[in-house]
Amino acid sequence: MPTIEERDLRHIWHPCAQMKDYEQLPPMVIDHAKGVWLYDVHGHAYLDIVSSWWANLLGHANEKINAALKEQLERLEHVIFANFSHRPAIELAERLASLVPEGLTKFHFNDNGSSAVEAALKMAFQYCQQTGRTEKTRFMCLTEGYHGETIGALSVGSMDLFAEMYQPMMMDNIHVEAPDCYRCPFGATREDCACECFVHAERAFAEHGHETVAMIVEPLLQGSAGMRIYPEEYLRKLCALCDAHDVLLIADEIATGFGRTGRLFACERAGITPDIMCLSKGLTGGYMPMSITIVKEKIYEAFYADWSEGKAFMHSHTYAGNPLGCAAALAVLDILDEENILERAAETARWLTERLTEVFGTHPNVGEIRHIGLIHAVELVEDRGEKRPFDGKRRLGYAIYRRALKHGLLLRPLGDVLYFNPPLNIGKPELEIAIERMKLSMDEVLGA
Repeated sequence: MPTIEERDLRHIWHPCAQMKDYEQLPPMVIDHAKGVWLYDVHGHAYLDIVSSWWANLLGHANEKINAALKEQLERLEHVIFANFSHRPAIELAERLASLVPEGLTKFHFNDNGSSAVEAALKMAFQYCQQTGRTEKTRFMCLTEGYHGETIGALSVGSMDLFAEMYQPMMMDNIHVEAPDCYRCPFGATREDCACECFVHAERAFAEHGHETVAMIVEPLLQGSAGMRIYPEEYLRKLCALCDAHDVLLIADEIATGFGRTGRLFACERAGITPDIMCLSKGLTGGYMPMSITIVKEKIYEAFYADWSEGKAFMHSHTYAGNPLGCAAALAVLDILDEENILERAAETARWLTERLTEVFGTHPNVGEIRHIGLIHAVELVEDRGEKRPFDGKRRLGYAIYRRALKHGLLLRPLGDVLYFNPPLNIGKPELEIAIERMKLSMDEVLGA
């Protein structure tokens, strides 16, 4: 009789993985979850410190979100979103309109983060074509950026791990060297940074601004690059540069939105309004696949015409505006408001910064501990003084991940960057457990 793990591997091709690794590390089959804990079919518990790919915003099996979904399920599970609508979508758009940066007014629903980015790219391109900017056909993005797995989204990303194989299929875009505040090539630190690295963006715009449709960025935090955090001033300067060159700014807030950076949206920290904003992940608390692409009125108006003019945005997804996803999203907004989640998370974040510094601040293989909101990242290096990374072939981060699983901690690293990106309502006792188990796992792999 095959085990449940063997049954899984007989048919399932898991994402973002070399399946041969599963010979040594079979899948953990989760039976149920509550709060920050996952429980597998064998009764083992795992503390989910990465929010199940950054999506679980308010804990697993959250009672208020559960109740909202159950109530909606009895009324309407799904309906075509072309020519039809429903109360949860209307109410969600109204609620978000009062929360997103001022000037973002129209909401286009999709069904996952990559789809939101694809819609944003197509909207931006078509906007330029329909407003006499036909010479603008390319996009700009930051090196080390990541915006999803579909071909358009990959084309505006810069991570070879995901994109290199598919280069012949992808668009020819302009990649601007991103800020690297840990290994700043200008010798600056986070404390005295004057955004000297912005010269790379200025050069790119001077050369390519005339042909650029839009610049897409993850505001303030390049997640998949290893939780690389850059200054608010850089984002402000980038917004101004886009305006000066008639280039649209697309803010990919899929990973940074809904309180992850300490504010409801990362753009708020810089005080900017992008032309287009993409939302997903925390939007539904990690419950349902749903995303929204939000635009300024001027973009929407460029598509508003008689049908015969051929200006409509012919882009759709079957599950766009799904009522269950909207109900979950409305419940998330209720909880954030009623339970003062962002204020509580800010206090927890200050405490977590102190604790991680106490535990890992002098570790010989910890190069930097960086943070924004509740997101904290510990970058491992072979030589602390020289900031020299470990040889990637050693897969130290993966080895620590495997060891942490044995200790009941889901700690999925980004290369050799270990990070905490927990639900915003996590408690200090659970964080203490996570710190203890991460240290134990690091000691066992690196040596105490």
